[in-house]
Amino acid sequence: MCGPVLVRRRFGLERLTTNNEIAGFKFATVGVIYAVLLAFAVIIVWERFADAEAAVIQEAGAAVTLYRLASGPEPQSRAVRRSLDAYLGVTVAQDWPQMARLGESGEATRALNGLYDAALALSHGGVREPAVQVEMFHQLDLITEARRTRLHLAHGIVPAMLWAVLVTGGTLTIAFTFFFGTRNLRAQMLMTGVLALIVSMGLLVIVSINHPFTGPVRIQAAPLELVLKDFGQR
Repeated sequence: MCGPVLVRRRFGLERLTTNNEIAGFKFATVGVIYAVLLAFAVIIVWERFADAEAAVIQEAGAAVTLYRLASGPEPQSRAVRRSLDAYLGVTVAQDWPQMARLGESGEATRALNGLYDAALALSHGGVREPAVQVEMFHQLDLITEARRTRLHLAHGIVPAMLWAVLVTGGTLTIAFTFFFGTRNLRAQMLMTGVLALIVSMGLLVIVSINHPFTGPVRIQAAPLELVLKDFGQR
């Protein structure tokens, strides 16, 4: 908001006023281009945020299905259920804090490997029909795929090049308003401030959901916690 005052003192009102018509046409073009770019970035980030949330729900749903498919009194079946319970517990306790720090838990990876070993032991025991075994490993693959998806998205969605374009474009768009000349300087300062606020709000949305598992707007482990609670009741 101080920008119009500084430019007014440097060039004067008359010189700025003579360029209002041409500057207004150019500013409309610049504003539309930047608005499209900002909206595109917000939509992409929100879609990726939704993908991360869907991956967590998919992981929880596959875990429930696998638990039910592995039901039975056999030792191999109990081993699969124990391994699945251990994996979900480690995921909630360690994977989520690590994703908040843009990392991943090695303990959760080892727990997932143990779950695969238990499932293989169950299939080799021949206590399940082939169709059930195929479905069990399909659900196990869904768990692995969902985990890799959320670990990948936890590192951030917006690349550095796009950040540079968004910040530079926002700065230039706001600075463009400094070169308009209106007799009411306070009104021009207010309009510039409103524009800066709107641009900042758009960037704030991107910053808030760029890392889906950290910050004030983040994806919680509630679906997996509910599954663990259901396992405990069973």
